[in-house]
Amino acid sequence: CREVLGFARARGCGAVVLSTSMVQVAAQRLYEGQGFRRVGTSYPSLLGTALNFQIFHYRRDLAGGA
Repeated sequence: CREVLGFARARGCGAVVLSTSMVQVAAQRLYEGQGFRRVGTSYPSLLGTALNFQIFHYRRDLAGGA
C-alpha cells in the first residue's frame, strides 16, 4: 500500500480509490489501517444484489499526508 501511495503522490494524484468485496475482511482492515475510508458500496450484478453481496469502495486523499 505504501508503495502505491508513494507512486501516486509522486505523479501528482490527489487520491487513490479502490474496491474490495464484503468477504475480503483482511483487505478491508489493511486499507483502513493505511488511512483509506469507506466511501460507498455497490453490487457487482443482479445476482449480487439478490444475494446481498456488496462491493466496498475506499478512498485515500493524498494531499499533505504520508
